[in-house]
Amino acid sequence: MVTTVTSLGRSGLSDWMIQRISAWIMTAYLMFMVGYFIGNPDLTYAQWAELNSGLAMRMFSLATILAIAAHAWIGMWCVLTDYITVRLIGPKATAIRIFFQLGMIAITLLYVVWAIDILWGI
Repeated sequence: MVTTVTSLGRSGLSDWMIQRISAWIMTAYLMFMVGYFIGNPDLTYAQWAELNSGLAMRMFSLATILAIAAHAWIGMWCVLTDYITVRLIGPKATAIRIFFQLGMIAITLLYVVWAIDILWGI
């Protein structure tokens, strides 16, 4: 059984909503980028830099990065809670699952901070 410690107080409905909203954000970003590449077949660095220097594009990119992080976290949480269980692994499963969840949190935060640094040049 998944405890409230490992679920971080979330519900299935909130996870489902986050997954759907983040999927829509990622899809919108992908469609925009594909459209931009199709519309600019001879893309130069100057055009690319101009696109990514605008506040709207930075915010769109940041929203997409956060959506990817949320989507990945919920997906990995589902995998970890489905396959690292006491029934499959034994009495140490909760400790192992928490270890992997903390690792996922650390990696996800590292990638988000790194992406923010790239986007905003902090």
